Amino acid sequence: MTLAALPFMLATTGTDSKDLVVWRIIAAATASLFCLGASIFLMRKPLFGKIFGYLAIAGCGIAGLPYFAREPQIALLGGVVFIQSIYFLREFRIIQHPSFFNSPHDRCLQRARGALWTLPPIVLAGFFLDPAGHGIGEWAIAAAMLISQGMVGHWTGRRQTGLSIIAWITLPIVASAGGLFALSIGQTKLAALTISLFSLVLLPRPRSPLEYHERWWEIFLNHPARVLISTFLGLCLFGTLLLQLPWASAKGTITLVDAAFTSVSAVCVTGLTVLDTPNDFTLLGQLFILLLIQLGGLGIMTISTVALHVMGKRLSLRQERLLTTLTETSHSELIGSLVMIVRFTLLSELIGAALLTGCFLSNGDSFSLALWRGFFTSISAFCNAGFALQSNSLISYQSSPLILHTIATLIILGGLAPATCLMLPAWLKGRVIPLAPRIALVTTAVLLLTGTLCFLVFEWSGTLSSLTFADKLNNAWFQSVTLRTAGFNSVDISGVIAPTFMVMLSFMFIGGSPGGTAGGVKTTTIGILAMTFWSSITGHNEVVAQNRRIPQNTINRAITVVSSGVLVWFSAVLALQITQQLPARDLAFEVTSALGTVGLSLGITPCLDGIGKIIIILTMFIGRIGPMTLFTLLSLNVAPADTRCPDARITLN
Repeated sequence: MTLAALPFMLATTGTDSKDLVVWRIIAAATASLFCLGASIFLMRKPLFGKIFGYLAIAGCGIAGLPYFAREPQIALLGGVVFIQSIYFLREFRIIQHPSFFNSPHDRCLQRARGALWTLPPIVLAGFFLDPAGHGIGEWAIAAAMLISQGMVGHWTGRRQTGLSIIAWITLPIVASAGGLFALSIGQTKLAALTISLFSLVLLPRPRSPLEYHERWWEIFLNHPARVLISTFLGLCLFGTLLLQLPWASAKGTITLVDAAFTSVSAVCVTGLTVLDTPNDFTLLGQLFILLLIQLGGLGIMTISTVALHVMGKRLSLRQERLLTTLTETSHSELIGSLVMIVRFTLLSELIGAALLTGCFLSNGDSFSLALWRGFFTSISAFCNAGFALQSNSLISYQSSPLILHTIATLIILGGLAPATCLMLPAWLKGRVIPLAPRIALVTTAVLLLTGTLCFLVFEWSGTLSSLTFADKLNNAWFQSVTLRTAGFNSVDISGVIAPTFMVMLSFMFIGGSPGGTAGGVKTTTIGILAMTFWSSITGHNEVVAQNRRIPQNTINRAITVVSSGVLVWFSAVLALQITQQLPARDLAFEVTSALGTVGLSLGITPCLDGIGKIIIILTMFIGRIGPMTLFTLLSLNVAPADTRCPDARITLN
């Protein structure tokens, strides 16, 4: 009920009284009515309450649409709030517990506290959205304050002692009178904030403890997809705050959308940038970016689990269950696998940093600069992030094969799962290894060799024309390695011809291998689909490899992964073409690079406006967590049917 004031604040934001648009006021009034309807039905008829809630959220979006269109940063924050609201509303359940708010007194007290806790965020939003104090916005805040005090008054009616009733009836009356007086002198926000906080201090805590129901943060921890999305989203927000610090930027505080873009690109190990990393960020800012890359590449859960293991602490059964689901390992192998991942990562990055430091020293850098560039580039390469401390990426080192091959090796190792990397020597010797890593290694090798050959043939007289024969081979190999995952470039890719462009799109969409730091639909997915294709055209009913049958649900999952990726790709490209006045070819490349968390660009990233940057931010985030993870989160848990339906005959060609 208190939130019913919010739509009017959105409708009047950035608009003078004489310029108010009728349809925005109508949308705000409708959304407010839906808020009231949700408050009435949510506890009585949850389905109707949720429908009213969804309609209220849509009404808020419509009422504030012109403002969101003018302010992309606010649109980004508003989008996050709307998505969170929809998600919480969808997950709302009525708690059935004999000890939870078992009296009308407790329920009324909880309503009053909830209304009072809701009012300060509304007031703070009013300070941000309408600092001048627009008339309708002020009235909306006053109405929210009256509603919250009405909840307090309703609670006082349940009190038993006469003295307490008199005292608590006096409070809302005095508070409401003070609010109306503040409205008359234009200080509604300050009065509402003060009265709500004062009332919260005076109100007693509810008698029912929180252990009788699920705590608010546990909703993020009871589903693997929620854990994955929540940790990455929290890290992105944390990184945005770090990069907003004035000491992180060489030019003072950067805009919110640029900080969010850089943070998401680092956490999602993509490498797309709207700012020049070596020049626009200070050493502290570069350190923040490197920290986000490492946390995003390894994963917060992996690092925290290993830290707990080092400190001698055990995981709870729920934490173990979630981590085994996310890492696809057994309970007995969980800690060992995670420790192995951290050791392999740190060892690879240290060796790479030592080699790159020596290479940069030999190219004329001072020791301190070479050391910093060596560590930064090594971590960025292993995590497949693509961030570089050179404004032109690695074009300056296109004739330095040791640098190119060191970085390429780090990219390959990071793009494969550590367990797969440890099986690489046995596979190269011709020994039998498990099927899953074998598919990943075979597919990776085929893609690397095919990419090298295609880039060499198509660009021999193009972007590679000025290089020697050896440098052409080195750079073609390097571009084939970095193309699917990392985002470094040693040649200017803005002038590649159409065949190379198509190969690059395909390889970026495929990405790396599962368990690694790379994005894309993954090599094993493409390998499974390729084997399914071959089995189909050769007349086999089952897909068999290495004397093992590929289950049908695995094939279905591979098809779903590719289909969801195509759907997200098409939606993002369409959204960019609608909002950006840039070539369609460049936009398609940008989206593919963001979705595959590659980081290559044809040079249009800084040319995107606020809306375009937000679209790419969302695409990078979806690409990192996986489109299928997002759709799985939104899907309903449906129990499998016990009955089997007869087969249908459908013509396909």
